[in-house]
Amino acid sequence: MTHARTRISKAVIPAAGLGTRFLPATKATPKEMLPVVDKPAIQYVVEEAVSAGLSDVLMITGRNKRPLEDHFDRNYELEQALTHKGDESRLAKVQESSDLATMHYVRQGDPRGLGHAVLCAEPHVGDQPFAVLLGDDLIDPRDPLLSRMIEVQEEHGGSVIALMEVDPSQIHLYGSAAILPTTAEDVVRITDLVEKPAPGEAPSSYAVIGRYVLDPAIFGVLNKTKPGRGGEIQLTDALRELAQEGGPDGPVHGVVFHGRRYDTGDRGDYLRAIVRLACERDDLGPDFRSWLRQYVNEEMQA
Repeated sequence: MTHARTRISKAVIPAAGLGTRFLPATKATPKEMLPVVDKPAIQYVVEEAVSAGLSDVLMITGRNKRPLEDHFDRNYELEQALTHKGDESRLAKVQESSDLATMHYVRQGDPRGLGHAVLCAEPHVGDQPFAVLLGDDLIDPRDPLLSRMIEVQEEHGGSVIALMEVDPSQIHLYGSAAILPTTAEDVVRITDLVEKPAPGEAPSSYAVIGRYVLDPAIFGVLNKTKPGRGGEIQLTDALRELAQEGGPDGPVHGVVFHGRRYDTGDRGDYLRAIVRLACERDDLGPDFRSWLRQYVNEEMQA
């Protein structure tokens, strides 16, 4: 007899990094709070989790990350001021972030890598499957990647990783997956994983991007995973063990993503993400695209 799988309802968002690539802007401001047009990057990620049906969000934070909690909390003084002014539009935007989801926070006191950050979620998650969303990857809401990953996990069990095919010259920047095809065009079986492989040593050009749906068995593996690349506990290493073991904890599958992804972890890609998203906004796009065309034409003629 088969048993219905538990519906995934919890999302974990690691947000304890120092953001050194964006210094000095991140000296006193968490990188997750840097604006992408007019919303902080982290809000896009929480909105994605909620859109996929994950109403319970645990954020793994660190020192100097209090603004993250403040952003998703109520600000009664600001709300009262906007109400007094009759500014309903801005009031709705302010209240939106505090009404998105049930938010929880735990500090990663000792920043020992993504694997360690995920371990910090064990008391909250318990023995249920859960999603992990990295704040540097913004997925366009028109391309519901996380919802698809949840479907695959509910069908196959085990863990599911988001993959994107990249140029082979760029694969050393990512985790790389060895894969086998399945009957579904966008789903593969993962047989091996290598974190940031040296040139020529990647098992494929399929890169791991920042979305995971994980079986709670990952906690047992992470608890015994030794520090790997960079002296950190790598989530990739633990998933590699699960992928190679198989067994009762289920397989590791990958969902191959062909949609729109915005990388805010790199300064250049962060700027490109702002331009792309601003161009697509109904309120900003027409004027901004016109200015951008004029600017590009003037630069080409200079």
